Amino acid sequence: MPPGITTLAADAPTLSAANTGFMLICSALVMIMTPGLAFFYGGMVRVKSTLNMLMMSFISLGIVTILWVLYGFSLAFGTDIGSFIGWSSDFAGLSGIGITQLWDGYTIPIYVFAVFQLMFAIITPALISGALADRVKFTSWALFITLWVTVVYFPVAHWVWGAGGWLFELGVIDFAGGTAVHINAGAAALGVILVIGKRVGFKRDPMRPHSLPLVMLGAGLLWFGWFGFNAGSWLGNDDGVGAVMFVNTQVATAAAMLAWLGYEKLRHGSFTTLGAASGAVAGLVAITPSGGAISPLGAIAVGVIAGVLCAMAVGLKYKFGYDDSLDVVGVHLVGGVIGSLLIGLFATGGVQSDAKGLFYGGGLDQLGKQAVGVFAVLAYSLVVSAVLAFLLDRTIGMRVDEDDEISGIDQVEHAESAYDFSGAGGGTVARTTGPASETAAAQTKKVDA
Repeated sequence: MPPGITTLAADAPTLSAANTGFMLICSALVMIMTPGLAFFYGGMVRVKSTLNMLMMSFISLGIVTILWVLYGFSLAFGTDIGSFIGWSSDFAGLSGIGITQLWDGYTIPIYVFAVFQLMFAIITPALISGALADRVKFTSWALFITLWVTVVYFPVAHWVWGAGGWLFELGVIDFAGGTAVHINAGAAALGVILVIGKRVGFKRDPMRPHSLPLVMLGAGLLWFGWFGFNAGSWLGNDDGVGAVMFVNTQVATAAAMLAWLGYEKLRHGSFTTLGAASGAVAGLVAITPSGGAISPLGAIAVGVIAGVLCAMAVGLKYKFGYDDSLDVVGVHLVGGVIGSLLIGLFATGGVQSDAKGLFYGGGLDQLGKQAVGVFAVLAYSLVVSAVLAFLLDRTIGMRVDEDDEISGIDQVEHAESAYDFSGAGGGTVARTTGPASETAAAQTKKVDA
């Protein structure tokens, strides 16, 4: 996010219909990323967990929206209190905001800024869910989201983007969420899975994606929505910075996808659709903090580095024994760290700010600031998320029973299944007795497994 701008009364901005419309479109683009994430994750799990994976993203749309209106926006972007948190009574309940009242120093209404930021708050806990596939009680997950955004996301958003937040004042660059969103979510995912443990059959049973077309559809929606996520984070389109971010988003994503596929071909001998989708997301993650500070050539470098290193990182779970179901740690945590730190190398000083990286004559100053931001957010989110998971696990329980996990979390938690094979081909439902029905039941059981 751009820094606040102090203006004299005579130079005070006026509402821009163009920027307001642009930001409303960007907000809608960021909103579609959460259903896109649901499809991306939903295709990566086994059939018996598809609906649960979709719902773990969709429930965030409900819970976080209400919390954001009640107190989240005020905690994240209200008047600074001790450089750690914000609070403004006018922002609580969005009750004291005039409909044409502008966000400080910008040409868009506060309401527009609030709804744009809401979409960031929604998708961040949804990102965590991919690490917990197949094994978490839905009620516990909903309560975890409620607690996590309150004590982790809202404060961290204030640190990074809120006027007076300590990382903001330090000069840490995070254009659209490398620290506040991706490192935050990735570290939280690691903290939770270290508490709740592995899936039944981890490293023993095959746990392949059940629908790669769904994965590709989700990746496409994420790529599309990410233009709003990134370009919209400049909060306007008057000076060309948002356009540079838009270009860099496309460039880094393409480079990361190609780099992941190249690594995959050399390492495993194949170009996979899952690799293409994962590589694209890794590039999107890495360019999110850095795209407003670097050139398109720098974006290629960021994409290639992120594509290769994230592809390498997803295998660490087998080496170290933590069950990150859908590679949230390997893609979002590692990608966020890469993108944030590379600002200290590739920042040109000629786009969003005059801060320069090491390769452009800026020395190690900006790299040091980026490192502080990266490891502060990582440590805080990791520890607090683990504590929250531990408390929930010891009270209401985080995991479903082992038998329920094996039989399928969709039926246990939602009383539904993603695919109904009983009426395949149309017509009336087949008889429930005889050899034919036994074969159908066996086939359904095999698919659900």
